[in-house]
Amino acid sequence: MTDLNPADLWPSPPGTATPDPHRWVWAAMDPDERRIRMRELATWVDWLRTTFELHNVITHCWYRHPPVVEHLTALYTAWTRTYTGETEPGRELAEADWIHTLYAFMPRLQLPACATGTHHNPPPRIPHPADTEADFALYLSHATTAPTATR
Repeated sequence: MTDLNPADLWPSPPGTATPDPHRWVWAAMDPDERRIRMRELATWVDWLRTTFELHNVITHCWYRHPPVVEHLTALYTAWTRTYTGETEPGRELAEADWIHTLYAFMPRLQLPACATGTHHNPPPRIPHPADTEADFALYLSHATTAPTATR
């Protein structure tokens, strides 16, 4: 996708002014930011596919599959925190733990339908039944008004 080096994306060294934390919510971004962030993620995904030899795991059309984008975003933001030395207690992740997390995500990154190099659209979403919202509202009215169980 791109020949950029992920090191070009690296935040400032510790102790200097750093950019906003890499905590991304795609739906909350304006279109310009979304384009910038997607290019940043794509650079890192290319590096990831090469470095960890994941060409057969992460297909070339990964960006067309929202669940894969979300998983790769989580991996990228964790990678950034891990390798830049996150200082917020409980947010850090040791390098070996990050690699373990990467391999735990593998089944979620694979797209068997696209593994041959030809993109296949995800299956269409099945619409909710017509009465779903009313049923949920009824559930909430009962579930949230029930007395707390005591021992």
